[in-house]
Amino acid sequence: MTATDDESGGAPPAGFTLDAANRMLGEFNSRMGLRLVEIGPERIVGTIPVDGNRQPYGLLHGGANAAMAEALGSIGSALHAGPDRVAMGVELSCTHHRAARTGHLTGVCTPLHVGNTLCTWETVVTDEQGRRICTARLTCIIRDAPPGGLELVRPRPDTTP
Repeated sequence: MTATDDESGGAPPAGFTLDAANRMLGEFNSRMGLRLVEIGPERIVGTIPVDGNRQPYGLLHGGANAAMAEALGSIGSALHAGPDRVAMGVELSCTHHRAARTGHLTGVCTPLHVGNTLCTWETVVTDEQGRRICTARLTCIIRDAPPGGLELVRPRPDTTP
C-alpha cells in the first residue's frame, strides 16, 4: 500500500492500512470475494476468485469484471475526493476479451483523468497467466458530502451454506 502523511488529494489518510480498507469494502464487494492488494493515488489493485462468480455456463460472469472495476475506480475517486467529499459512479463500460473458468483475476486500476468534479479510471483485468480478460472504464462524479456525512455499511457475516 502506498501512504503519505497527507490526509487528502489522492493518498490514503495517515494510519490507514490495507487491512482496514479490506474490512470496509461493503457487503457486495465482500460477497464477491474482492481483496485489495495495493492502494495509492496512481494505482489500486484487487483480486477476485472466479469460483463463486460464475454464470450458469461455468464462465466468469461479466458482471464480476464490472463490479471489480467499479469498486477499484470508486476507491481511487474517493481517495482523490478526500474526507469531506463523496465519489459516485456515473458511467461504466466494459469490454470482455476472453472467458475465465478457474483461478483468480487481478484488476489494476489507474487514473485516466482526475479532476475537481469528475474522475475517470481504467481497470485492466487479467488472469493468472497474465492474459487480458476485460478492460473497463469508470467515471465518477465528486460532490460535497451531505451534512452529517455518510454512514459506512459493514459486511454481514457470510450466511451461505
